[in-house]
Amino acid sequence: MSTDSWEHWLQCALGELTERFVTQAHPVPAGLLEALEADPRRGAQQLARRIRARQERNRSEGQRLRHLLRFESELWAQGMTHVAGVDEAGMAPLAGPVVAAAAVLPQGFRLKGLDDSKKVLDARKREELAVAIKQGAVAWAVGRAEVEEIDRLNIYHAGLLAMRRAVEGLGLTPDYVLVDARRIPECPAPQRGIIKGDSLSMSIAAASILAKTTRDALMAELDATYPGYGLAEHKGYPTARHVQALREKGVLPIHRRSFGPVREALGLVAPESSPPVQAELFPAEPSAKKDIL
Repeated sequence: MSTDSWEHWLQCALGELTERFVTQAHPVPAGLLEALEADPRRGAQQLARRIRARQERNRSEGQRLRHLLRFESELWAQGMTHVAGVDEAGMAPLAGPVVAAAAVLPQGFRLKGLDDSKKVLDARKREELAVAIKQGAVAWAVGRAEVEEIDRLNIYHAGLLAMRRAVEGLGLTPDYVLVDARRIPECPAPQRGIIKGDSLSMSIAAASILAKTTRDALMAELDATYPGYGLAEHKGYPTARHVQALREKGVLPIHRRSFGPVREALGLVAPESSPPVQAELFPAEPSAKKDIL
């Protein structure tokens, strides 16, 4: 009897079937599911329901991933092979650089679980996704803007600078660039800003994961250099512990001096009442609402 036949597998223990077709998610031989549903054993019928549920989750995930590729698919259909997604991480923290990433995915790319990094809450899962993205991408790169640039330019323009550096670091010129909710000045390719793009575009979601994991790893390194501030835990964000450490231990070289809690810790006037003068890196661009979804 063939090991691919449902009759063969029906003779196996239910635990073995559960391990193979639920835990390991192997393809289910034709006829096995129906046979389990018709089996009078309660355990067999429960197993059938679990397999059906897994198949439904897989179908839903496949549909979600196809939907995530709709912007890329439109561009690929127009002959634009290298579509780069760009996103950043670290706009709100009080410490550390802002990090951006760019990712060019191959046509038809699929990666189960890939989503906006803010929706992937498990750090280990984000790391696994980052490894898979780097292995599967046509090209990827990370760019950053340092604390001094953030204080000089302001965080918005520093974020744009990091994005531009990420695109320039790809090693190829993209045919088109998809950006999360903004436009990159001096971008070397046509671009489109997509509001909530990290939830709507697979390329932007991939860049989001790369930017987040890169910055988190950097903050863990800085935590070893500057112990006692909890940088590995809060990643520089203005948590109660971080603000308390600022007040008790003082301001570090990696703290953004144009941010309110840091200025307060330095004894300066809060930015809300007397904002620091910050240079403009890029000239203002004319409104381009048609490019923003």
